Amino acid sequence: MARANLLIGQSGGATAVINASLVGAVEAALASERVTNVYGMLHGIEGFLKEELIDLSRQPAELWPRLRETPSAALGTCRYRLRAEDLEHALALLRRYEIRYLLYIGGNDSADTLHRLALAAQDCGYELQAISIPKTIDNDLPLTDHCPGYGSAARFIALATLDSSLNTSSIPWHYPVKIIETMGRDAGWLAAASALLKEDESDPPHLILVPERPFRQSEFLARVEAIQRRLGYVVIVVAETVRDESGRPLGSLGALGVDAFGHPLLSGAAQYLVESVRSQLGLRARFDKPGDLQRMASAYVSPVDRAEALLVGRQGVLAALAGYSDQMVTLQREEGPVYRCTTSLAPLASIANEKRCLPAEYLDESGTMITEAFRDYALPLLGELPPRYAQLAPIKVR
Repeated sequence: MARANLLIGQSGGATAVINASLVGAVEAALASERVTNVYGMLHGIEGFLKEELIDLSRQPAELWPRLRETPSAALGTCRYRLRAEDLEHALALLRRYEIRYLLYIGGNDSADTLHRLALAAQDCGYELQAISIPKTIDNDLPLTDHCPGYGSAARFIALATLDSSLNTSSIPWHYPVKIIETMGRDAGWLAAASALLKEDESDPPHLILVPERPFRQSEFLARVEAIQRRLGYVVIVVAETVRDESGRPLGSLGALGVDAFGHPLLSGAAQYLVESVRSQLGLRARFDKPGDLQRMASAYVSPVDRAEALLVGRQGVLAALAGYSDQMVTLQREEGPVYRCTTSLAPLASIANEKRCLPAEYLDESGTMITEAFRDYALPLLGELPPRYAQLAPIKVR
């Protein structure tokens, strides 16, 4: 292909390292003689349809190292599902701006957007190299070992759970039950990460509730009561999309509607559990809900995660320049005692609107705690962790 323009966008929930992928892609594109101009779509495909573009080729060179360490989506993001009539308009804009390389940074829904654009271009004979760059804290994209964004969010949840639990354990009779609610959509990867710093059975968290296992209230309350009697306090981590045995979400069922892709907007799982503990067990309880801090906390960024986010951005451009299209860059873990990942490609048809849940072997028999297999999988993604907190020995004065 002759020299042409490259367009890149960001979509879905922003993360602490999504800009590293943007930087990796832009730097690779600027270094190629086959790319004439590098354009960025403001607010994803929704902005592109409104012709809201900026020229990334003319940004100052000193911007990129700083942007690499900046959280959130510098181009802006969106949650927009393409309509049938949008495809023809999008293709007309690609022609107008002489764009032959198209990169989209996002998760499952973004893969759907790019897949449909790639097929539309193919159907009308327009030469387009469309490559998806993975991003999601939910870690639920298939065909990749893990997703950029997850390592930093998992690091945040692991450390925040420990920090918050120390407050509870310091005065357990005040609020003996602490509940922490995590994001993660329909997969329990993020909630499971809360136990990565747990060294002993008595260490928090004591229970993890994930979407892969149905919530049984009687069993839950019995476990909470038993743990509280034994330890004096209980710390529970719940994924926001946990459902009961009939498939109904905890908390405010349907109260917040659905997003553009039909995913329920749920809230209130932790609040529901707090009220259940109070009313059924008579125990004081409270909850923490970190919200966007899980995705955005720059102080908790995993160096491994940032480096891999940069890598997949760079490899996305190289794949497009090599003639690949309708593919997503994937991370592939190599065998061996030292953690190392390389990249590959996977077809968007196998990724769009699909999800990868937490495997059964990553949860114990009760379904409420992680296994060593999950620790082996997830811990390398967090990067180097701070030293274990100090603890006084129970040496009493006689």
